[in-house]
Amino acid sequence: MNRRLHRTALALAAAATLTLAGCAAEDTPPAGDGAETAGEMTDDSMADQDMTDDMTDEPADEDMADEMVPAVYEFSATTLDGGTFEGATLAGSPAVLWFWAPWCPTCIMQIPTVTGLAETYGGDVAVVGVGGLDDAEAISDMAEKNIPHVTHLVDDAGEVWQHFGMTQQSTFVVLDADGEIVAEGTVPETELESLVADLAS
Repeated sequence: MNRRLHRTALALAAAATLTLAGCAAEDTPPAGDGAETAGEMTDDSMADQDMTDDMTDEPADEDMADEMVPAVYEFSATTLDGGTFEGATLAGSPAVLWFWAPWCPTCIMQIPTVTGLAETYGGDVAVVGVGGLDDAEAISDMAEKNIPHVTHLVDDAGEVWQHFGMTQQSTFVVLDADGEIVAEGTVPETELESLVADLAS
């Protein structure tokens, strides 16, 4: 009798052990599958993080443009045909801005020099006439009839003059390719011609 009870107890204990082992096996995922899933999630997370970092590190195009264009070019004006001229188009090459008025005798005497510079060096140095101190009609009429080869701005409101701090005619602002002012004011013709020749070379 004791032997039968002993055998029954051993059988029950063995069955219980097998049952518990089976439950534990069902609750725990296979080692291979779990490792692969964890690996995939880690790779995806890293890829997402890399994309986020790239987007964060990449500067906006507008910010780059603002940093590249010096403040001296931050102006706009009306052209003879009524279009808009942006000062930023001068960036990257030398430029001569000539501040003149239709009724100014000195300006009229300087027309051959200015137009000669524009004709000779126009491919390398921008020559821009900024007509002012008169109405738009008078500026346009003088520019169209008597001042060829020059890019003309009609600045009857004086905004470009004010931007460059010009208070009288006939005056100049000479810029190098980096937007640095190398000469301004009443620049003598021989000095102006020499400066432009140097900037064009």
